[in-house]
Amino acid sequence: MTQVGRITSAWRYPIKSMAGEPLEAATVTLQGLAADRMYAFVQAESRSPFPWFTGREHHEILRYQPTWSDDERPALSVRAPNGAEHPVTSDELRHELEQASGVPLFLLPNYRGSFDVAAISLISHATVDRIAEASDTPSEPGRFRMNFIVETEDGIPFGEDAWVGHTIRIGDSVRVAVTQRDPRCAMVTIAPHGGDPLTPVLTAIAELNDAKAGIYGSVLTPGEVRAGDLVVLED
Repeated sequence: MTQVGRITSAWRYPIKSMAGEPLEAATVTLQGLAADRMYAFVQAESRSPFPWFTGREHHEILRYQPTWSDDERPALSVRAPNGAEHPVTSDELRHELEQASGVPLFLLPNYRGSFDVAAISLISHATVDRIAEASDTPSEPGRFRMNFIVETEDGIPFGEDAWVGHTIRIGDSVRVAVTQRDPRCAMVTIAPHGGDPLTPVLTAIAELNDAKAGIYGSVLTPGEVRAGDLVVLED
């Protein structure tokens, strides 16, 4: 086994394409991080294999912040950019997004997560920094909407690509089979706080690494992950 990095932060996204939630301790199940992408707004009239309503259709959706109540059974609500809070299932939230975008929507609950490819995603700071340098944009890991951000031992940009086909152990117990590189789309051109897209980001990824940035994986052994946990290549 070889130590290849250390987790610097863990994130989940309770509502697909809305703001992320930093986690002190990430509970990792066989389906991915608990409550990650557990809701998604869907374009009601879309016939695409990816009918999700995302920042590609409405950039400002990234500024909507999911928040959990402090109840014994926490409920999810959403704080809009204007400060108003709505239950995730409310018609008010859906109507607000429809009116801003002109797109008919419905809310899809999916307790296994509405993922594009795989349940676990990871990217290194070296990769994020290299893309920022090449595109002359700020270095913002949140732009890539990954579950785990890693400081790698070698500090080589896109070095995590070499983990594909191998198993990594994160912390004491979590084991992930790294299945593929992450093909990026226009979502990475939008900063975590919303705003106009910065198209040089995607261009840089295409030129530097065949439009791939970060890796996907499937959970083999569940457990808990915290910032500071080691990442070890098992085989």
